[in-house]
Amino acid sequence: MTQSGKESAAAVDVMVCGHISVDVIPRFRAGSEEPGGATLTPGSLIETGAAEFSTGGAVSNTGIALHKLGAKVRLVGKVSDDFFGSLTLRLLGDVHPALTEGIVQAKGETSSYTIVVNPPGTDRIFLHCPGTNDTFSERDIDWERSAGTRHFHFGYPPLMKGMYADGGERLAGMLRAARQQGMTVSLDMAMPGRGTAAYSADWAGILNRALPYVDIFLPSLEEMLMMVGRDRYEQLDSRGEDLCETVSAETVRELAEQLLAMGCGMVVLKLGASGLYLRSSERFALRGAEWRNRELWSPCFRARVEGTTGAGDCTIAGFLKGFLLGLGPEETMTGAVAVGAFSVEHLGATGGIRSWEAVKARIDSGWARLPMSRPLPHWHWQERAGIWAGPADADGEGRDEYEGETIDGT
Repeated sequence: MTQSGKESAAAVDVMVCGHISVDVIPRFRAGSEEPGGATLTPGSLIETGAAEFSTGGAVSNTGIALHKLGAKVRLVGKVSDDFFGSLTLRLLGDVHPALTEGIVQAKGETSSYTIVVNPPGTDRIFLHCPGTNDTFSERDIDWERSAGTRHFHFGYPPLMKGMYADGGERLAGMLRAARQQGMTVSLDMAMPGRGTAAYSADWAGILNRALPYVDIFLPSLEEMLMMVGRDRYEQLDSRGEDLCETVSAETVRELAEQLLAMGCGMVVLKLGASGLYLRSSERFALRGAEWRNRELWSPCFRARVEGTTGAGDCTIAGFLKGFLLGLGPEETMTGAVAVGAFSVEHLGATGGIRSWEAVKARIDSGWARLPMSRPLPHWHWQERAGIWAGPADADGEGRDEYEGETIDGT
């Protein structure tokens, strides 16, 4: 390795590792909006327009968003030497050539791809091939080249067979290795499909093995309800409601406490249009006392929603960018939901992401927030930060002493 290569590796802020794929999205022709115009029935032929190709998965979405926000990023994933593998590398290279350097290209395997069937007026259908994501392991990470990297982020273990089939031993070992390299560690999850091996895996056991090596755990509310409270999740999900909108604040708080007890330093739950919830342990000391024993809930910003694919991944990118800049928890959460709002204003996951300076400028311009959709009794509104502080929050400084039965964020 050249000296310049060592310097480049040492300058990396974040290694984004895990699941990567190619999304193939056929465009439905004009007129398919008519009743029966795009009915998916056996034996039928439906004409489509040109297909759109883009990279997908946590490595692509979170990694490219961090790159656009100005972070120095190294992407680490695995593809094959087939068509979809070559396409993955080409699409990443179109963003920036350096983004392909950590992607392993194995021989004779099948690269991951997803066919997104999205007829107008109906929910999307995903046909997903996990491919090389299932065989990814710690051996596919060049730890020597990543020396000096500040932070390690891993995404989507439920969509990677090797990360859950052994009860989480491989996942825990990889996170432990990142810690041993001197990196702080974050982990994102994904919702496995019903009826799959991943759906029936012992996720409580897997998380108990992995979370002691995780500083920042960034799953969605729905994923955690399914993984550590399956019976309750099945009951709630059977109602056909949006769980992020209907689950009580007390349930969110109880879930976060349960995850902290498994060993992670901080839980950041993604709640869709309901915002972002943070709960840190009293032992969390990576950024000083202001991060210790905190409980915050950030409403989302108002946005012109064009698509929500990858919005959670981009929200994570915003959180990690603020955290690595050394910002406090309120500013970091505000930046996270702002980046998520930029994402949903574009059809693709990262097409709407701008620089961190552009995000901050829009926040500072007086960008309005969405109202909260649930009561938050005994929570306190921080007017200057635009964030709610919970009953367990250790920092009472700067709060407005307001308690109410209904909260609208104004």
